[in-house]
Amino acid sequence: MLRLEGVSAGYGAVTVLRGLAFAAGAGQVTCVMGRNGVGKTTMLRAIMGLIPVSGSVTLAGQELSGLPAHEVPRRGIALVPQGRRLFGPLTVAENLEIGLMTRAKGRATREAVLDLFPRLRERLTQVSATLSGGEQQMLAIARALCLEPKVLLLDEPTEGLQPSMIAAIRDVVVGLKATGVATVLVEQRVEAVLGMADRVAFMDHGTVAEMVDTGDLRRDSRQFADYVGV
Repeated sequence: MLRLEGVSAGYGAVTVLRGLAFAAGAGQVTCVMGRNGVGKTTMLRAIMGLIPVSGSVTLAGQELSGLPAHEVPRRGIALVPQGRRLFGPLTVAENLEIGLMTRAKGRATREAVLDLFPRLRERLTQVSATLSGGEQQMLAIARALCLEPKVLLLDEPTEGLQPSMIAAIRDVVVGLKATGVATVLVEQRVEAVLGMADRVAFMDHGTVAEMVDTGDLRRDSRQFADYVGV
C-alpha cells in the first residue's frame, strides 16, 4: 500500500532521514518507535510532501514524491499531527466539513465518522477550542477520517490523554483494520503499541533499523531498550 524506498530528507543543511525504507500494508497498524530526534515526525512530513525528499514515496504503486503538499491528501493520505492542529475558532461540524471537502465526501461519510465518535455528535455546534484534550484528539482523527483515507498517519495520538480517551482511540484504530485502511502510528508507550500494532518499525539515526511483528515482542523485548529506552 504505502512504500518508502531510499528516502532522504531534512531541514536546510541538516539531514534527518538517511536512505530510509518503510512499508505499511492495507488493513494493518504499523507503529513507528524511536528516541526523540531519530526522524519519526520527519518521515510523516516527508510522506505528506511537506518537505523535499530524495528517493521514492509510493501509494499503491503511484509515485507521490514531488507532488505539491495539497495534492497528497487528495490521493488518499490523511495526517493527524502531534498537537492536533484544529481550527480552534470553528465548531466541531465546521472542522469535519473541512475534512469532507478535501476529497469531496458527503453526509454518508460524516455520519459514518460520527458513529465512531458518538461524543462528537453531541458537540457538533461547540467551538472546537473549548473541547477537552481528549475530545480535540477525537476531532482531529475524525476530521482525517472524513477524507476516507487509504492511509492514516497518527503522530503521538495518545500523548497526555486520560486512560478512557486512550482506550476509545485504540478501539477506533483497531477497528479501522477491517476497513482496509493502512494506519501508521508514531507512539512511545509500549503498552499502547502492543495493544494496537501489527508490526513495529524501530527507527535509529534517520532510518528503520528493525521491523518486527508484534507477536514477536514483549514488554521486556530488547528492541524497546535498544531503540526507545533512555
